Amino acid sequence: MPRWKELPAETSNSERQLLVQLRRLKDHSDLSLAALASRTSYSRSSWERYLNGKKPVPRKAVEELARVCGTEPTRLIVLYDVAERARAKAPVPGRADEPSSPTRPAQPSSPAQDQEQGQEQGREQTPDQDQDQDQDQESASASASASTSASASVRPGRTVPLGWTLAAVALAVAVAFGAGVLTARGWDDEAPAEKTGPVAVGAGYLRGQTYKCAVRRQDGELRAGHSDTREMLLDINSTGFDVVEAQCLLREQGFSPGVFDGLYDERTKGAAKKFQQAHHLVVDGIIGPDTWRELRR
Repeated sequence: MPRWKELPAETSNSERQLLVQLRRLKDHSDLSLAALASRTSYSRSSWERYLNGKKPVPRKAVEELARVCGTEPTRLIVLYDVAERARAKAPVPGRADEPSSPTRPAQPSSPAQDQEQGQEQGREQTPDQDQDQDQDQESASASASASTSASASVRPGRTVPLGWTLAAVALAVAVAFGAGVLTARGWDDEAPAEKTGPVAVGAGYLRGQTYKCAVRRQDGELRAGHSDTREMLLDINSTGFDVVEAQCLLREQGFSPGVFDGLYDERTKGAAKKFQQAHHLVVDGIIGPDTWRELRR
């Protein structure tokens, strides 16, 4: 398992939560960055930049990573949406707020005018400082209690800052996501590599369980009832119902891998190579569109 680089210091909490979960999902799938590139629409260098926080990860990349790893993408998309909103509200470096009134041309001023202008600026800055202090007090009150304390600390006519609302949403999502991970036991960093029973992976697929093959012809092609894909790329360590479908079709075509558990291991790859050789395909053991087309004939 690769040792990940430390995320940049400027990475927001919501973005960090998303990247940590994507890294764990990638590690538990045993897929390299090159393998991810071969199964998704993004290159190896793009995945390296996304997972190391060098560039924001696109929503489509999150969905494709969940798909190739055989897990439900809903919780990852929730984390992505929270991080995306935080990025949209983040201030742009080097950009100051625009003045509320038109600026006047610079004119020479006397020492007395400079002193008077300094006093006026001090009076203008005082309400802003008071407002910052009020916001800090409101934030502390909101952390101490749920709703009653928050309503007591907010003055009439004011709203709670959006940043604190997003932070609260991100924290709630992170807690819910962590609970789901512990329940599934699929992403437990301290769990042993070997499982003694079926392990929930996502979308109903259980790793370690053997599935039945009931192949029939439907709409002019063979189907085993586990997946209707004709394009999914399958190679070593691929998992899910797409693999079960391929294993059943290989058996139907006379090249049984001997197992029907949804794990693309060496036996399944060997059966795929024999099938490809018999049908004059590229013999690489990788099931792609050409091999799917022949399997479903």
